[in-house]
Amino acid sequence: MRRTRLLYLANDARYFLSHRLPVAQAAADQGAEIHVAAPPHAKARARIEEHGFAFHPIPMSRRKLGISELHTFLEILRVFRRVRPHLVHAVTIKPVIYGGIAARLTPGTGFVATISGLGHVFLAQGVVATLRKRAALLAYRIALGGKNTRVIFQNEDDRRYFLENSVVKHDQTTLIRGSGVDVETFRYSEELPAEVPLVVMASRMLRTKGVEEFAAASQILKNQGVSARFVLVGPTDPGNPDTLSEEELRRLTTDYPVEWWGERSDIKEIFTSSALVCLPSHGEGLPKVLLEAGAIGRAVVATDVPGCREVIRDGKNGLLVPKGDARRLAEAIARLLQDDDLRHRLGANARSIVENSFSTKIVSELTLEIYRNVASSLDVELLPLGPVTKDKHIESPSLRQKRAS
Repeated sequence: MRRTRLLYLANDARYFLSHRLPVAQAAADQGAEIHVAAPPHAKARARIEEHGFAFHPIPMSRRKLGISELHTFLEILRVFRRVRPHLVHAVTIKPVIYGGIAARLTPGTGFVATISGLGHVFLAQGVVATLRKRAALLAYRIALGGKNTRVIFQNEDDRRYFLENSVVKHDQTTLIRGSGVDVETFRYSEELPAEVPLVVMASRMLRTKGVEEFAAASQILKNQGVSARFVLVGPTDPGNPDTLSEEELRRLTTDYPVEWWGERSDIKEIFTSSALVCLPSHGEGLPKVLLEAGAIGRAVVATDVPGCREVIRDGKNGLLVPKGDARRLAEAIARLLQDDDLRHRLGANARSIVENSFSTKIVSELTLEIYRNVASSLDVELLPLGPVTKDKHIESPSLRQKRAS
């Protein structure tokens, strides 16, 4: 048996730190040698290397398609040939597709893919969008067709879509809802009294996140005399064709009673100061922001779409509204702002749900179980863990087998 060399493949080194670091650290604690391949980012690279992980810079554009994509794939293949990883864990569309194909070309490599939402390619409409969907499904089918490949889905809708389109087989899939949240860092905090309540939407500034609907809802509520401060928190995303530019955001804050605070590192403190959190997204894998808000004990208004409804149980820990409907969004926000008892009850429930179903400890245990299953077929050692936490909202292949027997 050999010590596991585990390579994480991401389209952004900062995303690895925010969403994959806990499971990578857990794997390292079990004896794995950790490598990370992502586009270079000086500060993120330094943090990754501080954890004792090897960093491999790769070129990757999240927006452009063209001859540069071949260069990206060849660089990923070179990393595979140089590191010779026993296991590769890739997240988001390009790392999954390029990494899956590279793994199939690298003997003795197991591949784990996380489908963290279908993304802009699958949300877009029109003839060109349909052709892109078909091309993406074909690419996924090739990338995920390897013998030692396992696919983690963050919500049941995405898994069903891939199964219905014959991209994967059911026995190679697992449902692990999200990347988890550190419930010790994001502790429950009672809502602080405020003369003007703070309503926060935290995300990348994308149209498909519902930024424009949030702004429109703020105007509706101002016209109705509802007193609140509406704040957008998060960066633009120049690599995404759906992003709002800084100029568009400045215009938005001029035309509507909404503020844009940009990218912030103190999201825990912002949520603690808020009355409630919104995410009127058009579709998600499973948004970490909902878990962080819930861990702090904040009620949430979100859209009834894949990913959001995996976390928010309407009337229990938040309210769900139809996507693209600013008026219904405004009604739900007003309802929570005007009913303190309801808002506080939903916030307390949110903390309990996150603690019992979505902690990083639970997610890490279940992800490591996937690693062990793949590693065992490759005669690679990943030291055994304690018993995996059983939760009806998170499942893994071995847990399904135990229930079936």
